[in-house]
Amino acid sequence: MLKQALVATLLLAALPVAADTPQQLIAGYAAQAASNQPGFVPSAERGRQLYMNRFALADKMPNCAACHTEKPVAPGTHVITGKAIQPLAPAANPERLTSSSKVEKWFKRNCSEVVGRECTAAEKADFLQFLANGG
Repeated sequence: MLKQALVATLLLAALPVAADTPQQLIAGYAAQAASNQPGFVPSAERGRQLYMNRFALADKMPNCAACHTEKPVAPGTHVITGKAIQPLAPAANPERLTSSSKVEKWFKRNCSEVVGRECTAAEKADFLQFLANGG
């Protein structure tokens, strides 16, 4: 019985874990954006502008770079809690942009805190394109 449980555990561990890719996430948000903006194509430059834009909703968190640094390939620090933040760019942190639920959770939280509203699908696609290109 123990041997069968061990074999079953090893077989399960060998199965690939379903994960999103940055390209899949970008494509999903781009498709949403295209329903409102026919012909929409994600832009890393617009994503960079969103990342660097000073929204000044909160003095301590005026933009994404306040916590994530001006280079998304570098680790950051949350300006309020002091908590370490792993790099945003998948090139520096392969675990980034591998879960649509996590990506959406952080967009919801960070867009509300920094931008002052939910980000649009176009903004999300642009932002992810920026990160996927290495920030």
